[in-house]
Amino acid sequence: MSIIEVNHLTKDYGSGRGVFDVSFKIEKGEVFGFLGPNGAGKSTTIRHLMGFSHPGQGNTKILGMDSFKDYDRILNKVGYIPGEIALPQGLTGYQFIDMMQHMYHVNNKEMLDKMLNLFELKENELKCDTKHMSLGVKRKLAIVTAFMSDPEVLILDEPTSGLDPIMQQRFIDFVIEEKKRGKTILLSSHIFSEVDATCDRIAIIKDGRIVDEFISNDLKHASLKQYRIRFNDLNNYEKFINEYDKNIINIIKEDKEKLVLNITCEDENINKVINLFTKYNIKEFNNIKETLEDYFMHFYKEDKEFGGNF
Repeated sequence: MSIIEVNHLTKDYGSGRGVFDVSFKIEKGEVFGFLGPNGAGKSTTIRHLMGFSHPGQGNTKILGMDSFKDYDRILNKVGYIPGEIALPQGLTGYQFIDMMQHMYHVNNKEMLDKMLNLFELKENELKCDTKHMSLGVKRKLAIVTAFMSDPEVLILDEPTSGLDPIMQQRFIDFVIEEKKRGKTILLSSHIFSEVDATCDRIAIIKDGRIVDEFISNDLKHASLKQYRIRFNDLNNYEKFINEYDKNIINIIKEDKEKLVLNITCEDENINKVINLFTKYNIKEFNNIKETLEDYFMHFYKEDKEFGGNF
């Protein structure tokens, strides 16, 4: 049995908004990355997993239980960080923690103290009314309350938004530790380094549909490599284009003005490619390592105003 299941989930809000036939499964001890910009459907999927909304079609399950129908049975087994932190006003940080402990029917002082120390929530901050807290303090408080019961399942929606780089890295290190302890984690994020460092598998969602799902290490160790070649002169540039072996080289970008080509080839053919280029006068031959961000952008390259705001 998979720990987390999303089965053909559809929720159509009209005008192309919502999620459409979304399916994925997460196994025990796995960190699953959910990657996409704002409005792509990440939070909608998560709200259904948390039982906050009834699906139009399909279903979502946690630990074999239906998220919507069995919400009360699942609640104390799942740690949840919402994408937008809206803490109830009129409570101090300590009171909010106490309220969440009663809601989840747990009181794990050892884990709570560990989380408070790890994310440096100070006494004066915890005595403060939530409405006067900074975004960073609110985010850390949400992280603490999500993990303080030591749940076996974590649903994390943009968990480090508003944290400084030191706290972001601390969170990444902590998630890696939790994975080693066998926790099952869904991590929805727009921070590529966070997803890349923690996730075993990654799904990319666009316009409410999953457009790709892959094993993280497959991208890092892909056999198809990309290279950038710059020629010394136009004659060599054009000669290569007319003569190259299309069976082992694929030209993916041409820049005649700069005399530059971007090519791809399989690792097994790299010696043949290097031998081929010895016949031409070139200035530069560099490997271009494709990052998670590069791969992701293939799916969004037509969005001119993307700008990194996920």
